[in-house]
Amino acid sequence: MQEITYEDYKNFIKKNQFVIIEDVEIKLNGVWNIKSYGPDKYINERTTVWSFPNRGDWATHKGNYRGNWSPYIPRNLILKYTKEGDYVLDQMVGSGTTLIEAKLLNRNAIGVDINLDAIMITLDRLNFANDIFSLKNEKVDIKTYVGDARNLNEIKDESIDLIATHPPYANIVSYTKTRKQSDDLSQLSLSEYLSEMRKVAAESFRVLKAGKNCAILIGDTRKHKHYVPLSFMVMQIFLEAGFILKEDIIKVQWNMKTTREKWNKKENDFYLIAHEHLFIFTKPLNNNELKKYKFSIKWW
Repeated sequence: MQEITYEDYKNFIKKNQFVIIEDVEIKLNGVWNIKSYGPDKYINERTTVWSFPNRGDWATHKGNYRGNWSPYIPRNLILKYTKEGDYVLDQMVGSGTTLIEAKLLNRNAIGVDINLDAIMITLDRLNFANDIFSLKNEKVDIKTYVGDARNLNEIKDESIDLIATHPPYANIVSYTKTRKQSDDLSQLSLSEYLSEMRKVAAESFRVLKAGKNCAILIGDTRKHKHYVPLSFMVMQIFLEAGFILKEDIIKVQWNMKTTREKWNKKENDFYLIAHEHLFIFTKPLNNNELKKYKFSIKWW
């Protein structure tokens, strides 16, 4: 892991006005004109089906980074499972949605991504003053790293209060076309991806405090017009790592323009996948918890 600081970001934008992610040019603004710092009339979700037709565009959130999750998701997770001053980790941080919400909600945070360009987008979107909206004016500690979710060597054992991340799917969206990374999870075959996700699960278990939660948003795919339950394969991997399954939340997908266009051009004798799974895992406090929650742990 290599820390990328705000000074690194400032030097980067002197030479680069934009970066390219998945063939999309994403401008690095440097300065933001923020109209609002949170959603109107926000209420935490209460059921296991989450749907956000309006993905959320407050603060510096933007939807131009393909595959990034709605800010409503980390906001729900952070408010439910942490308190101010806790540490939140997103080890596949992408465009920084989780870290933006952590900053807005006065949580400390660590963001990691294998792609330097993604870290620069994250730092660009973190470049706003949080004293505008916070009466407490608390300064949060937010660090960003170029690194690998399979080897979080700069993060101490049991130092994280919440993990909230949205891993790339196996070989579906390539996040490092421009800046090639041979070990990028988004470039791997399905079997390779699942093998490497075991390392992600093990590192997640190591850095998370006992009794705290790890949230993973993952979807499914198809091969040869047949359903591949990728999400449940990943769920099993995290249970094998020692986690307890706390929640399985269905997240309805919106704004699937490209997917629908491809689907409509084919002989559509199958259903368009329009949901993802948000798994909430808990790291057990002790072996007694494994006995107590024996039907929510590895059963095979």
